[in-house]
Amino acid sequence: MQPSILIETKDYLIINKPAGLVVHADGKTNEPTLVDWVVKERPEMVGIGEPIHLGDQTIDRPGIVHRLDRETSGVMVLAKTAEYFDFLKNAFKNRNTEKKYNAFVWGQLKEDEGIVDVPIGRSSGDFRRWQSGRGIRGEEREAITKWKSLFRFEDEKGEPFSFLELFPKTGRTHQLRVHMKYLQRPIVSDGLYAPSKRQALGFSRVALHARSISFKDLSGNDVYVEAPYPADFEEALARYTKI
Repeated sequence: MQPSILIETKDYLIINKPAGLVVHADGKTNEPTLVDWVVKERPEMVGIGEPIHLGDQTIDRPGIVHRLDRETSGVMVLAKTAEYFDFLKNAFKNRNTEKKYNAFVWGQLKEDEGIVDVPIGRSSGDFRRWQSGRGIRGEEREAITKWKSLFRFEDEKGEPFSFLELFPKTGRTHQLRVHMKYLQRPIVSDGLYAPSKRQALGFSRVALHARSISFKDLSGNDVYVEAPYPADFEEALARYTKI
């Protein structure tokens, strides 16, 4: 449950977040968070960034510009200075960063690649979920995901699966999970968006990994960082895709 440091400069910190570690407190539960790790390991980052307000609670998020779901592993970039926080915040807002994810999904897409350009809104049937297509409640927000199929295969039971690269062009909550469900290719072991599906391919969590991130730094230099696959991805890749 400890993140590993991939790159560190005087301006930013890029880490590999393990699956199961929540980024920041939600005001309801008391559990270790990425914020706790930052406060302990890099106390000079406290006060950098913007807190969130949940009811009468203020939740500090030192250096955190973007987030990953609890069950999603992979690369995250954190700002170490106020100047860099503003810079990275604008880079994400203006889509000047590129994030690549990998996912195992149920089923096989006919095409080798494509784009999902379908808005996301709150689900009318479950307050925990977001949704594309019919059943959206309230505001619809633009959401765009590019996908590429790397491998198609079957498991020991003869059920079809795919290993994908996913490129979110927007940053909506649960975007990749929602868009894969919209394509009727939900991510493996996603209990929220594919509750009727069994856990598969050795995954006891959502089979989604933030593989890499790239952006230009303040000096205009290209930054590209890749997060190694965690053990469950390594095992599934070795067993099913032979790469």
